[in-house]
Amino acid sequence: MIVSRSFDTNPGFQARAKAKDKMNLEIDQDWTLFLDRDGVINEEKHQAYVNHLDEFVFYPKAEAAIAMLSPMFYKTIVVTNQKGVGRGITIIDELTRIHQHMVSEVEKAGGNIHHIYYCPDLENDSPNRKPNPGMALQAKQDNPEIDLSNSIMIGNNASDMYFGRNAGIGINILLTTTQPLNVVDPAIYDFHFSSLYEAAVFIQGRVKK
Repeated sequence: MIVSRSFDTNPGFQARAKAKDKMNLEIDQDWTLFLDRDGVINEEKHQAYVNHLDEFVFYPKAEAAIAMLSPMFYKTIVVTNQKGVGRGITIIDELTRIHQHMVSEVEKAGGNIHHIYYCPDLENDSPNRKPNPGMALQAKQDNPEIDLSNSIMIGNNASDMYFGRNAGIGINILLTTTQPLNVVDPAIYDFHFSSLYEAAVFIQGRVKK
């Protein structure tokens, strides 16, 4: 199922992740995986938006990475800021085509994306816009079985990492696909890798036996 929409949440919510021994991380199929889109699954356009399907380019092995990750998690959920929609630059129908293509290619590789949440809001203080936790809270509302403290967020910038912390997500993984590691505060991520595939291999080694 694809869910692409904005929504209202409680702007005062500032949950914090439970303390974990993260170096001894073990995950099972009760866990949920949250993924950013641009800069994680597909190439991010520098200072621009992915407005059309022909501009959407998967990173190498991204589909394979999601196929590797999908069986390990209860749900795989994409959470993406899409200010281009709010500005009228990205047309909703084209965004839907992009997401349908993304899901289809992942499924061909053997993986699943269960939900896609996007936020078109222009205001940085919107409760729905990362780094605020609105999209995670909506996912939890739609899927009450989700335990945000037993979830992983994979993103490529500080906004994604703060989103994870603000939502009470247990583990933040930073990808260095679009910026060097030293520009992100190490306090807001738990692990870092150069690609989604590398992160998937790491997570695979943390599945509870």
